[in-house]
Amino acid sequence: MKIMNAWKLLVLIVFIGCKPNYEEDFSHINTNTVEVQDGKVVVKPREYGRAIRNPMKGLREFFGPGYDVKRSEYPYPFGSMVKEYMQWNMIENQESDGVDKIMDYSDHRWGGVEDMNVKVIPRIFIIWQEPWHGGYAKNTYVSTPDDLNGWHWPSDIPGQIYSANITIPITGGYFDPNFQYRLKKLVEKAGQAWDNDPRVAYVEMGIIGEWGEHHDPSITTYWKPHDQEQHVANRTWIPGVEKTLGDAFTAAFKNKKVMVRYAYEFKDYDFGIYWDSFAEGQEQERGYEAIKQLGDRWKTQPIGGEITWNWGDMAKFKSFEEVIVDASMRKNVLDQIRSLHCNHLGGVTWANFKNLEFLQHAESIQKALGYRYVIDEFVYPTRVDPGKNLKVSFKVRNTGSSPFYYDWPVEIALVHKSTQLKEWSAVLSNVNISSWMPGENWDSGNNQYTQQAKSYTIEGDLAIPSDIAPGEYMLAISINDPAGNLPSIRFATINYIQGGRHPMGYIGVGQQIDNFEISRNLFVDLAADKTLYYEYKRD
Repeated sequence: MKIMNAWKLLVLIVFIGCKPNYEEDFSHINTNTVEVQDGKVVVKPREYGRAIRNPMKGLREFFGPGYDVKRSEYPYPFGSMVKEYMQWNMIENQESDGVDKIMDYSDHRWGGVEDMNVKVIPRIFIIWQEPWHGGYAKNTYVSTPDDLNGWHWPSDIPGQIYSANITIPITGGYFDPNFQYRLKKLVEKAGQAWDNDPRVAYVEMGIIGEWGEHHDPSITTYWKPHDQEQHVANRTWIPGVEKTLGDAFTAAFKNKKVMVRYAYEFKDYDFGIYWDSFAEGQEQERGYEAIKQLGDRWKTQPIGGEITWNWGDMAKFKSFEEVIVDASMRKNVLDQIRSLHCNHLGGVTWANFKNLEFLQHAESIQKALGYRYVIDEFVYPTRVDPGKNLKVSFKVRNTGSSPFYYDWPVEIALVHKSTQLKEWSAVLSNVNISSWMPGENWDSGNNQYTQQAKSYTIEGDLAIPSDIAPGEYMLAISINDPAGNLPSIRFATINYIQGGRHPMGYIGVGQQIDNFEISRNLFVDLAADKTLYYEYKRD
C-alpha cells in the first residue's frame, strides 16, 4: 500500500481549509459592462483588484525537507512555486546510477505538489557551507536523510583536501580530475529526468559553491573571491567549469528555462538569472546593474531570486515582514521588480499571513511580480448553431512585470448554466501567450512604465459540434496547463467560477436568448479557490 506523504496530507487540509480573510466583495459592485451590437455581445469585464496566486510567478517558498513544518494554511495565498535544493549524492551517488534514481528521489520530495497546482524550482548542490565557514560533513541534530546541511559529494568523487594557506590549491572535490566529466554526466541525467516533468517550473544551475550559488569557489575570475583579494586557480575558482556547465545545461534542457546565479557570467549562453540578494545595496553593481546590462533577456528568460534580510543594508531587519512593511525598502523592492522585469522572489516562507498590514504590502509585491493578464474586452455572437463556427475575440494586456515563459493553450468553453461544468471546449490556434509583454522603461517617480503594456487582440474561429444540445450556456475562457489540459492561469477579472474558468456571458446555442450578463452572485473570489491542479504521470 502506498504511504501518503506530507504533500498529500496537506492536500486534504487545503480542501478542508479555512476561507481567506481578504476575499473580494462583489455585493456592492457591477461586475462588468455588457452591450449587444449588431448581433454581437461586447463584454468589458471588471478587473479583479487583488493579487492572484498564479503558476510560475510571484512570491516563492522554500522548505528544508524533513524538518521545516508546512503550516495548515499551505499553499499560501500567493505561493505557486517552491525552491528545492537537491543533494548530488541523493539523486546520483555514483556514475553507474541511472535516471531512475533522480526520478525516484524527485517523486519522494515532490509528491503531491501537482494536487495543489504548485511547481518546483530544483537546484542541485553539493556543499551547504564550507568547513572554513563553519560547515560540517553531517548534521548532528537532524536525523532525516533528506537533511540539506553538510557536504553531499557522490561516493566516486573524493572530498576536498585543503590547506590553511590560501595560496595553495585544493585537491579533490571540485578540483578532482574526474569532476567535470562527472558533472556533465549528472546534468545529462537531470535533463532526462526533469526537462519534461510538468512539476518543474525552472531549473537553477547550482552545483558549484556554497548552497550552489556559484561562489567559493567561483565559476570565473570576473569578481573577486569570497574570502581574499586575489584569485587562486583550483582554490578560489574552477578553470573551465563555466563552459562545462553552460554546454551541459544547454544540451540537457531544451524545454525548461535554466537560471544562473550571476548575470555577468555565462555571457555566451541564453540563461535566466536568480539574484539571491535582491534589493541589497551591497550587490547593486554585482546584481542589479549586471542584470540591467542583459537588456531584453527578460523577454525570453526568467529573472528571479530571493530577498535575504540577514546581512548588509538589510541586517537591521529580522524577517521578510519587516522588509516589506518598511516603506522605503518596499519602494526599492517594487522599483527593482518593475525595472528588472522580475518574475519571482523568495523569502516569504515563514511570513505571518494573518498580519493584515503585511498581507496588504505583500499583495503589492505579488501583483508586480511576473505576469498579470487583464481582459479589457470580450466579443462573441449572441447565438451559434450546432455544426457551425463560433467566432470570438478578446483584448488582453499584461500589467505585470514579466511575460509567462511557456506557450500554454488558451481554451474557449461552453459551460452548463446550472452545473457550471464544461460541455464543450476548443483551444484557440496560433495564440502565443509568452508574447504578451508587459510595459517597459520603469518610471519610479510616477510608478508606471513610460511604454505602457500593449493591448493584444486575439481572435478565434471554432467549430461547434453538430450533436451539442441546444440551450443557454456560459461562454468561458481559460489558460490551461498542458499537463492534463486543465485550467490553471487565471486572468485578473472578477468573472470567475470555481475550477479556473472565466465565464464572460451567456450565449444561445441553437436558440435565441435575451439575457447575456451573468449575475455577479454566481462568481466566486478566485483568491479563495484552491481546487486547481494539474496531472503528473511518470513515464
